[in-house]
Amino acid sequence: MRIKERLFTPGPVPLPPEVIKALGQQIIHHRTPEFTQTFLEVREKLKKLLKTENAPILFASSGTGAMEASITNFFRKGDRVLVINAGKFGQRWRDLAKTYELKVIDYEIEWGKTYDKEKILEIIGEFPDIKGILVQHSETSTTTLHDINYLAEISKKLDDCLLVVDGITSVGVYEVYPEEIGIDVLVTGSQKALMLPPGLSILWYSDKAKERLSNSDIGKYYFSVLAETKKQEKGQTAYTPAINLIIALNESLKLILDEGLPQLAKRHEVMAQATREALKEIGLKLLSESPSNSATGAYAPAGIDADEFRKVLLKLGFRVAGGQDHLKGKIFRIAHMGYFDVMDIIQVISGVELALFKIGFKVDIGQGVKKAQEIISQNL
Repeated sequence: MRIKERLFTPGPVPLPPEVIKALGQQIIHHRTPEFTQTFLEVREKLKKLLKTENAPILFASSGTGAMEASITNFFRKGDRVLVINAGKFGQRWRDLAKTYELKVIDYEIEWGKTYDKEKILEIIGEFPDIKGILVQHSETSTTTLHDINYLAEISKKLDDCLLVVDGITSVGVYEVYPEEIGIDVLVTGSQKALMLPPGLSILWYSDKAKERLSNSDIGKYYFSVLAETKKQEKGQTAYTPAINLIIALNESLKLILDEGLPQLAKRHEVMAQATREALKEIGLKLLSESPSNSATGAYAPAGIDADEFRKVLLKLGFRVAGGQDHLKGKIFRIAHMGYFDVMDIIQVISGVELALFKIGFKVDIGQGVKKAQEIISQNL
């Protein structure tokens, strides 16, 4: 029997037909009026997405490139920063900061949990000279959401502290308006809720962060925010851009804005809630105590290797992600961000039930699907 593969990994995610069509066009030269017009349209759409008058800049890189640029452009060697280290990508903030000789307060948190507010107050009480708080809004490795509003309040109270947020799996899932929240540097990437292939990263910075640009003593060349800002304001880039990705981004942003940002956030909330409640109804334990609406992580049943379960699920046509580091073989992760709708959730839950049945886990076929349908029907 021929099986159709359905992609439910938390990046890359499925692509809308409009994006696929844009990616399939003959490439154009970037030093042309045609590209400049498209690039300026993208900038305007990104401003609407983030509800700001400060257009972000784009790099031809994965999201990690924009994370690195956040360190090299807005800090000085020896600056003290607080890293919310609650997963694989929290570790990345830590490692990037150490690589560029920042003094790192590594607030390490058990995977699946979020930070403790009292602990944050304790840390800033001991280190009032903190120049930055680095955090994931949505930690993909643990499918955990961190409260960035509270951290924004904290950073405002400190003398010259920037809140730097990895929004790679939250922008396009939640309404992330950096100026309203109090974010100083926000990064995201193309292959998540922006519904594109990997290869494009986006960095937004506040007026407060702008003051730091001329003072940084950390070397940079390709990831120079000043150089890119100067060029991109005119509709060009300092170096060769990801041309077709930018053309396709123009299409995906149109889809997002046409849906409406509150409606988009609501769709993701419903899909996430339906997924979580359905998995619990089946008898599975969720990974995160503060779950994100971008993806859901769950433990495999006792005695069952999660990666073996994923192989069975793939034979049924559903590709989901596994765990990383010490969670490898213990959990699986289902994405529901970007080009998904509620019917996709019903499909993947039915696949999970069939795969569990196939490996011998006692499951009442249809129980999880019914729960998902109940939640979805309450929000139609």
